[in-house]
Amino acid sequence: MTTNPALVESPTVEVDDVSKWFGQKVAVSNVTCSFGPGVTGLLGPNGAGKTTMLRMLTGLIRPSQGGIKVLGVWPRTSPSVYANVGLVPEEAAVYPSMTARAFIRYAATLAGVADADEAAARAIDTVALGDAADRRLGGYSKGMRQRAKVAAALVADPQILLLDEPLNGTDPVQRLHLINLFRQLGDEGRTIVVSSHVLDEVERMSDRVIAIVDGRLAAAGDIAAIRRAMSDIPYRVRVETDRSRVLAARLLEEALVHGVTIDDDVLHVETGDLAALGRRVPVIAGDVDARITVFRPEDASLESVFRYLVGRR
Repeated sequence: MTTNPALVESPTVEVDDVSKWFGQKVAVSNVTCSFGPGVTGLLGPNGAGKTTMLRMLTGLIRPSQGGIKVLGVWPRTSPSVYANVGLVPEEAAVYPSMTARAFIRYAATLAGVADADEAAARAIDTVALGDAADRRLGGYSKGMRQRAKVAAALVADPQILLLDEPLNGTDPVQRLHLINLFRQLGDEGRTIVVSSHVLDEVERMSDRVIAIVDGRLAAAGDIAAIRRAMSDIPYRVRVETDRSRVLAARLLEEALVHGVTIDDDVLHVETGDLAALGRRVPVIAGDVDARITVFRPEDASLESVFRYLVGRR
């Protein structure tokens, strides 16, 4: 049993000490990790190296150093593996003069799917694009194009799905549908890798995170485990009240409070003892006649994890 949170027990995708540089620029540096069935979030700020990593996983570009295996082989030397891999690139990557149905059917034909028409119809249904499937992609919104790209990637029923910022440009309804779809695909036993810099999206889609900052592996594991490992920083708590400045001043007098910031009358309180703060805040609020409407640890979300990782750069 592996004890390294960057590695999984039954990997379908393996990354072994991989680096990629373009001239003097290092895009990915000495990354070792693996992916298996379920949804894994590939988290990092823009420019962190996520897109470069996904391109290497698909064999579109070669690593400068290290090795990659997808279903046990290196895709560039074993192209048959592509039948089991779907990619949704961040770029537009569609033909604007084609209808969505024709585009998705074309992807099915390229993948060698036996009944391209049936496969395309099924993929269109999966992403809920049926009402607009016969319109040209050039007239689509960005969110609709994203769904068409996801359908094209799913049309061959791949075991592995790699998605680069797939929710960019989607509206709330489209976003919820895609998040639920990715979770369902992961629950079916497929390997889903979702790259994103949007923290709440990663949290809603995945339980496991691989975080990359400046091209390096910054953290790995489930969100709670990453937070537990961050013992050198305080917990951060969101407090909403009708007397924010008065309460903030009083909280700063407490030894267990490391700091307080105010953002649009919302308090962000840092403490090393979350339980003790939870007991003290109601008492202090009573002393200053403040009404507390929200007391919520922010560290249960990826926001604090991301702040920590970026802060360590």
